[in-house]
Amino acid sequence: MTVVLPQIRSTILIALGANMPSHAGSPAVTINAALKVLVTAGAVIRQISQQYSTPAFPAGGGPDYINAAVAAECDWTPRQTLTQLHRIESEFGRARDRRWGQRTLDLDLIAHDDLVLPDPETHKMWREMPLETQMTTSPDSLILPHPRMQDRAFVLVPLCDVAPDWRHPVLGLSVRQMRDELPKAVLEQVRAVG
Repeated sequence: MTVVLPQIRSTILIALGANMPSHAGSPAVTINAALKVLVTAGAVIRQISQQYSTPAFPAGGGPDYINAAVAAECDWTPRQTLTQLHRIESEFGRARDRRWGQRTLDLDLIAHDDLVLPDPETHKMWREMPLETQMTTSPDSLILPHPRMQDRAFVLVPLCDVAPDWRHPVLGLSVRQMRDELPKAVLEQVRAVG
């Protein structure tokens, strides 16, 4: 008798952004098309946020972005998830030639279940790294949860649409609490579209 074990699925939170057109069309169209490719790759999307217009980050970094977030399930490891996201970005013309530059598509893995990777000490170092250093340095390993998520309205506002009660495993705060701690002026720059 063969025993079939249930497939273990992980919950992933992904932030999406684009401020340049791709072969699919405008940034808004590109985000929708990328979600279809994500499903084709094997992810099960549970919730999709509305789309938001946000100023480029850092300031002056190009046209405004369209941002969104999804909560999904997959049977990938964190590294496999990142590989899938990078593959989809590449499919839509993403070039990784400048950190925080203009993009046809940006898919950021924000969280993979409640994992803290690679370890709490490294996560703390990246979370507390000064902005000037972050702009010129890339980690050589996957950092989860995303080390700057708590600082970014363009991530937290859409994420509140799909996972408001998800709790940061290091900070102990929910997505809603992290969003509500941001300055009002910063939150007002994130505007729903459509």
